[in-house]
Amino acid sequence: MALGEGLCPDLVIGDFDSVSAEALAQVPVERQMRIAEQETTDFEKCLSHIRAPLIIGLGFMGPRVDHSLAVWNALVRYPGQRCVLWGEEDVVFAAPGRISLPVLAGTRLSLFPMRAVRGESTGLRWPIAGLPFAPDGVIGTSNEATGAVDLWFDGPGMLVILPADCLDLAIRALLEAQAHP
Repeated sequence: MALGEGLCPDLVIGDFDSVSAEALAQVPVERQMRIAEQETTDFEKCLSHIRAPLIIGLGFMGPRVDHSLAVWNALVRYPGQRCVLWGEEDVVFAAPGRISLPVLAGTRLSLFPMRAVRGESTGLRWPIAGLPFAPDGVIGTSNEATGAVDLWFDGPGMLVILPADCLDLAIRALLEAQAHP
């Protein structure tokens, strides 16, 4: 944990049921936001209490698939909150209505719907126009960019998944999409 490296978070948000007493004791009480209810995950508690142009989530795409699914579900339930999850292999974010991604040709770009959504694209090897995306239907894994990609969606609910080395690109694209809705 970063605490062991002499760093201290600005704020710790959650129900604190999975943090050790020793780690929590290293964080000043005024930097702790305990939210005791158990109806939401710690990640969702963060999304609902942080106000920032963009959030970068670290440590949310770990070995437990159930935790990852809960995080991805929360991403699409807070479509106004720009958040990029950064893992060892991938970056994941909820697509805004329109986004331009200046990726290189050959970049893996997957689309995974968390609810029914339709979209259009330019710059994908397999265009998405007309596809009825849904979690229990059409999904868009392992697509590939032919160059810069533009995506448009008719509503919230689509996750974009890129290689981890695309973090900076994803951040810039989300901030640009926010500036020009």
